[in-house]
Amino acid sequence: MRIAKITNCQYFSGTPNGKKQSILDKMHTYTKNSADMNDTIIVPRTIFKGYLGIMTGTTLLTLGGLFNSKKYPKTSKSLTAAGLLTSLYGTWAFVRPFIVKD
Repeated sequence: MRIAKITNCQYFSGTPNGKKQSILDKMHTYTKNSADMNDTIIVPRTIFKGYLGIMTGTTLLTLGGLFNSKKYPKTSKSLTAAGLLTSLYGTWAFVRPFIVKD
């Protein structure tokens, strides 16, 4: 009569090597391709500033539209002007690497 060999499974007995694993380490052990966790896209700083400028400008324009009433006309105009200028800067920062070549 043969008895099958019982092997230790690392997931059953706890963490491997007796060390405590972080959440990211657990995710890395369960992913088939560990490069999926580390893939990043490098964005130039000016393009990132452009994204931030456009998003901030849109937010300021929206706030200027919300304050558009008889009670706060100066606040509305200043927020709208700041939003337009910020969006203009964001557009310039986003497009500048493609227009101005080194």
